[in-house]
Amino acid sequence: MSDRLFIFDTTLRDGEQVPGCQLNTVEKIQVAKQLEQLGVDIIEAGFPISSPGDFNSVIEISKAVTWPTICALTRAVQKDIDLAAESLKYAKHKRIHTGIGTSDYHIKYKFNTTREEIIERAVAAVKYAKKYVEDVEFYAEDAGRTDNEYLARVVEAVIKAGATVVNIPDTTGYCLPQEYGEKIKYLIDHVDGIDNAIISTHCHNDLGMATANTFSGVMNGARQVEVTINGIGERAGNTALEEIAMILKCHKNLGIDTNINTNKIYPISRMVSGLMNMPVQPNKAIVGRNAFAHSSGIHQDGVLKNVHTYEIIDPKDIGLDDNSIVLTARSGRAALKYRLHVNGVDIDDDAKLDKVYQKFLKLADQKKEVTDADVLVLAGADMADTHGVKLDFLQVTTGMGVRSVASIGLDIASQKFEAASTGNGPVDAAIKALKKIITKQMVMKEFTIQAISKGSDDVGKVHMQVEYDGQVYYGFGANTDIVTASVEAYIDCINKFRS
Repeated sequence: MSDRLFIFDTTLRDGEQVPGCQLNTVEKIQVAKQLEQLGVDIIEAGFPISSPGDFNSVIEISKAVTWPTICALTRAVQKDIDLAAESLKYAKHKRIHTGIGTSDYHIKYKFNTTREEIIERAVAAVKYAKKYVEDVEFYAEDAGRTDNEYLARVVEAVIKAGATVVNIPDTTGYCLPQEYGEKIKYLIDHVDGIDNAIISTHCHNDLGMATANTFSGVMNGARQVEVTINGIGERAGNTALEEIAMILKCHKNLGIDTNINTNKIYPISRMVSGLMNMPVQPNKAIVGRNAFAHSSGIHQDGVLKNVHTYEIIDPKDIGLDDNSIVLTARSGRAALKYRLHVNGVDIDDDAKLDKVYQKFLKLADQKKEVTDADVLVLAGADMADTHGVKLDFLQVTTGMGVRSVASIGLDIASQKFEAASTGNGPVDAAIKALKKIITKQMVMKEFTIQAISKGSDDVGKVHMQVEYDGQVYYGFGANTDIVTASVEAYIDCINKFRS
């Protein structure tokens, strides 16, 4: 058995299924190129049958990257497989990832069929995909809750049908680490022809055990792991790529190697967080802002005497630059471009860099120091120039014992509109004034405010969900003034349903 562990990244498929975190094709290409530099072996680029956008993204990512295998997801349905094969036509190395649910929950309640019928459909899907590509991966959805004996029958059948990789997903995040590891070992010990395929893990984090389950699977013989940057993904997320990579780097005695260039971890973590507007929790392992912070006096004393007393990872090993250039209002374009590069964002277009720089100068006038997180917000946010609805001005009067009053000006297709309103607080007043101009029946479903770092002059990020005509739209705003950020997030939602 090879001690080479293949890294299958599904940030652009499973990770992108998080509500409000969808990327456009240009952004997906940007992430895919960084994944290639990071050294991932397989990039799951999308689910082509799900939307024209996903189909087009797989095509364009296939053109943009060179050596990683490009993978397209399907159900065990011929039309899915046909479209996946078409989307992969430009890929230098291509894989179709097809499969079906194998637990009794799926067989009885999702498919209303029998175990034998599921095996027949699984085999048929693999054989059909094999007509298009040599590299076919089969997923046994909800394998975590599938009994091992039946799962072994399914795995043996699809390997005989030509599957080169067999994915054993803990779809609901239900398994315990020992249980999941034993499942992988059972397959290796009981499936005839198991040496003809690679066993893959795909673990979800519903009970906080995705990384532990994945690692248990690896220790029991799995040689592919399906992971995402920052552990993003549906519900509680997926196994985090950076955690598996650094576990193996720290425990070199295990003799299991990956192709990951760990120095690229932090930049791509920040890039994905910025593009998807999905903050990384401060205490997140490896890439959280507190991952290398020491506040306890005992810890600080130990680290000052010898860093290894409380740190098992050198920050530079994940690409975290200790000697960061601090950005202020006096910093030039070169310093801004460098900080963007360090954080995984390369802007070669001088005109685009100048637009970001002008926004940077406005922000730097409001803050003493501009952080890396601020810079990513500036670079990753949609350029307001292309929006149909733009915020012209906002003035709010508020205070204790007085009712908040807001005056707002909007530019809609180069026409100017103004309105004013009172409200239960400054944000409420501003939104009510906006809705006097945009009179559509919109309902705010979620409103979240987050500070990027720690200062009172910090940039606030606002994430918002607005329902219109039965559809939920996700908006994002960032500003040192939280009321302005809130209005910008609401306008972002409006622009999305107007487009």
